[in-house]
Amino acid sequence: MISCLRMENLTVERGGRVLFSELFARVEAGEALVVSGANGVGKSSLLRVVAGLLRPLAGEIIFDGAGDDAQRRALHLMGHQDGLKGGRTASEELQFQTAWAGALDGAALRAAERLGVARQLALEVRRLSAGQRRRLALARLIAAPRPLWLMDESLAPLDADGRALMGEVMSEHLAAGGLILAAAHDPLPVPARVLELGA
Repeated sequence: MISCLRMENLTVERGGRVLFSELFARVEAGEALVVSGANGVGKSSLLRVVAGLLRPLAGEIIFDGAGDDAQRRALHLMGHQDGLKGGRTASEELQFQTAWAGALDGAALRAAERLGVARQLALEVRRLSAGQRRRLALARLIAAPRPLWLMDESLAPLDADGRALMGEVMSEHLAAGGLILAAAHDPLPVPARVLELGA
């Protein structure tokens, strides 16, 4: 379990341009932190650094309370795109995604029911609405629990009911000691501190 995520003295560049430098931030267990700022200031890059997909120019990411392989086994990264294959049925895609993430048998269906997409599981992914696809993608967070959720504009396609439902899911995750680091322009449906890049 992660007791705290620490980002210490981070400097990140992309394409030869420094996005931000000497960044210090932390997220405690049971807490959500929203990274805000204009387009291009490095919100998505920060999430990718925390996920281990980018290397910072300087500084380090520290997962207090977790082992050396925390980046591999202790987090979910949900990007602004769904990452779903349109030719598969929603059931096939959800089973693939959740099995890859280490979910137990039956967890995928329970997650689909929780997020209100169980009735769409027989449909091909390409026939789902944008909001239904996003709910299907978000089901992985429930089906294969991991303590740290990295969310990059992950709630953007959801309607008001979908955002309210995800607010309940996120509140449950935080109440269980989970952590959320989210890049977002709109407020999250849970209480959160704000880290503004480029201020």
